[in-house]
Amino acid sequence: MSGLSPLSLVYVVLSYAGAAVFFGGLLHKLWGYAVTPNPLSIPVTPHPATMGGVVARNLINITLFADLFKGNRWTWAGGYAFHVILIAVFARHLRLFIHPVSPLLAQIQPVALLGAMLLPLPLIYLLIRRKAVDRYAWISSPADYFVLLLLLLIALSGLGLRFVNHADITGIKHFLLGLVMFSPVDMPPHPAFIIHFTLALMLAAYFPFSKLMHAGGVFFSPTRTMVDDPRERRHINPWAAK
Repeated sequence: MSGLSPLSLVYVVLSYAGAAVFFGGLLHKLWGYAVTPNPLSIPVTPHPATMGGVVARNLINITLFADLFKGNRWTWAGGYAFHVILIAVFARHLRLFIHPVSPLLAQIQPVALLGAMLLPLPLIYLLIRRKAVDRYAWISSPADYFVLLLLLLIALSGLGLRFVNHADITGIKHFLLGLVMFSPVDMPPHPAFIIHFTLALMLAAYFPFSKLMHAGGVFFSPTRTMVDDPRERRHINPWAAK
């Protein structure tokens, strides 16, 4: 990393530290979910009685948020819109981390840009809803507002970088590719990019310790992954079987 400017050196170190916390924390949490014993059979009934049915139901829930739709359609509208738009934002940013960019990824960039432009709307909606609806405000903690505000700031700073205070996108891609390839180069000293990148690093470091881990935890929730067959099969505690 010799020859890097002091600013670049700081952000290269922060980037690798953030990536280590993100991936390390993610693996630690998922491993904890995977090895935690399930002493009781607690599927949320009615639930499929076969593993194939459980997989199919969870696939529908993960792709369409079906259970949330049944529970509260106003929350579903904001939450589902946010997650769909987030996929578009991911596709929008993916081009900055790979080279060459595939034709398919290049073709979907206009749609991905539209998604990025819409990202603040569901976040503002969810933020207002959490504050305005009494039952949500009652159970909300500062962490709930913090993560929504952090995501909103990332979205707004990204839009500012794209439409207000333009940065050298080639220099940004060169910097990000250098990080991915473990061959760091100087960071573009653009204030808007520095703010956006700093917020993204904060999110990466915060992710494994926040409620955002529901993205991985949903695959390990015993209420969702257990088969509803207590009448057909006796559930034995993992430690009782030894």
